[in-house]
Amino acid sequence: MIKNFLFLIFFYTGIILISIIFLPSFFLPQKVVLLGGKLMGYWVSFCLKIFLSTKIVIKGHENLISNEKFFIASSHQSIFETFFLQTIFNSPIFILKKELLKIPVFGWYLIKIGSISIDRGKTTKENLNFFEKISNSIKKSDRPLIIFPQGTRLLPNERSAFKKGASRIYDELNIKCQPVAINSGNVWPKKGMLKKNLSITISILKPINPGKNKEVFLEELQNEIYKELDLLN
Repeated sequence: MIKNFLFLIFFYTGIILISIIFLPSFFLPQKVVLLGGKLMGYWVSFCLKIFLSTKIVIKGHENLISNEKFFIASSHQSIFETFFLQTIFNSPIFILKKELLKIPVFGWYLIKIGSISIDRGKTTKENLNFFEKISNSIKKSDRPLIIFPQGTRLLPNERSAFKKGASRIYDELNIKCQPVAINSGNVWPKKGMLKKNLSITISILKPINPGKNKEVFLEELQNEIYKELDLLN
């Protein structure tokens, strides 16, 4: 209980301090703000190791895509991956709920780093241009796009069907997909207390090449990520 409390206090205090320190970066090139995002990723891993004795393991370095455009499709069990994956990949472009952009200061950072927002459950002019915005972002940047095809954080043993938007993105972009399986919910679940003396494993799986039927792609992506999560659990 005490370690949980200390972790949360130090984690959120650190995120706030980093946000304040990087306020001048709003008037500087985007790469300065992206550096702040990486620092947040290292900070979350530091807090987990110090207060909860969490071991962070990265598997599959040999599967990392380099020197070409790609997008990341990751499992989602915790807010851990939204921070830490920025330390592995080149400052990913996030797709996120439009409401997050309204958070004071933090939302401004999300806009500055080029995040792509969507108004869930609504048909708006902005949503209709959603895939066009994604395509334009990828063409103009060397940063990979990151998506969470489960749509929301799930418990470690939940196995819901992946959202069809992931297959649409794959079909539209026509680039490789880097699947990633993360069992972060075993330590930092979406509900309840954090757990100590456990490991979080980030498993970087073999890339999926472009050109497949989008339904076939989605089934393969889902099967590969869930198969790996079953092994990690």
